[in-house]
Amino acid sequence: MDSYDDAGGEHGNGNAVPRDGQREGQQERAAGRDEDVLPVLPSVSVPPSDSALTSVSAGGPAPALPSVTVSAVSPDPVPASSPAGGFAPVPPSDSVASRDRAPAPVPAAGSRAGMAALSPPYQIAAAIALSVIGLVACGHLAMIFLYVSPSNTLTKQHGEAVNEWIDPEFERNWKLFAPNPLQQNVAIHVRSVVVSADGERTTPWMSLSAEDSKAIRGNFLPSHVQQNELRRGWDFYLSHHDRENRANGLRGELSERYMRRLAMLRLSEHDYGGTIERIQLRSEVRTVAAPPWSNEQVSTEPSYWELPWWTVTEADLPEGAEGVGK
Repeated sequence: MDSYDDAGGEHGNGNAVPRDGQREGQQERAAGRDEDVLPVLPSVSVPPSDSALTSVSAGGPAPALPSVTVSAVSPDPVPASSPAGGFAPVPPSDSVASRDRAPAPVPAAGSRAGMAALSPPYQIAAAIALSVIGLVACGHLAMIFLYVSPSNTLTKQHGEAVNEWIDPEFERNWKLFAPNPLQQNVAIHVRSVVVSADGERTTPWMSLSAEDSKAIRGNFLPSHVQQNELRRGWDFYLSHHDRENRANGLRGELSERYMRRLAMLRLSEHDYGGTIERIQLRSEVRTVAAPPWSNEQVSTEPSYWELPWWTVTEADLPEGAEGVGK
């Protein structure tokens, strides 16, 4: 009869009983694997099995096997990373993750924003107001386009309506596709007849444009009045008068009164030693000289256009002035 040793494991029937130390190590490793993956279970005592003693010699006593105790594991085990060939970590169940998530906000029933929050009458009023604003804006843009565009069929038929809409609040001093841009320097001069104790005398011509230029030069923030008041007023006058100084409608008379008041406003800044009875305006036009690299030959001699004498009235005086021309 073979005894239980290493040779018996090799030459026996293949069912050799392990030694006590080997058997205890196998049981501990099996218990360790069970503790990693088994769910919650009560402690169970497993009695030794008789089948393990079948290969032991009949003459020898069977070794006693200790009881194996299986410990309960935690409810949600999160085992550490196992070595190669071991068990993969068990992720937490969906029920645990769902408990950690905050509930999604639920919008209030029937909540509305914008115009939808208004009552039907207010919605109708808002829609009508927006429609009117849009139509007025589109019409205004169309009027400006016709005003600055070259002469065409529409401007010839409806030019008066376009001018009444634009002038004077939305007036433009430029044109689209201008074939001949302005190449002239225009200056406005004024002189007056002053009546004093010594009699009547005529003052020399004074350049109003030169005074504006003097106020602008060296000024980093020149005013809009200094830059455009005189120039726009003169353009307004020319656009509503012919070469014989005849006014074209009511705007012609309005432009004439504007130029008289503007001239008196500038003259009131000077002391002529008497009362201004009459004033006269003229324009001086000089063509801009051609650049040195150009072969164009132009005359730079000034040309003058004098307006008739205007009698000064109380309505032409600046606000707060006492007496005509003082």
